[in-house]
Amino acid sequence: MPKVFERNGYKFFFFANEGNPREPVRIHVRRGEKLAKFWLKPSVKLEDNYGFNSKELNWIEEEIEKNLNLTEGKWNDFFGI
Repeated sequence: MPKVFERNGYKFFFFANEGNPREPVRIHVRRGEKLAKFWLKPSVKLEDNYGFNSKELNWIEEEIEKNLNLTEGKWNDFFGI
């Protein structure tokens, strides 16, 4: 589970073995027991949410947008793309 970055106790990461064939570039966010999954392309979009409220989700989406290049770079490095 490669960690991409962490902000204010929110951990942004992706799973190394999710989907067969592998799902498109995405990021998961966890804080405590809360978890969400966002697709990154063609634009940032919430896929699943378990426990985050709308204010948190808006903040999380902003953080993902700010760190798209970092996330895609780590994704490509990890998967050798």
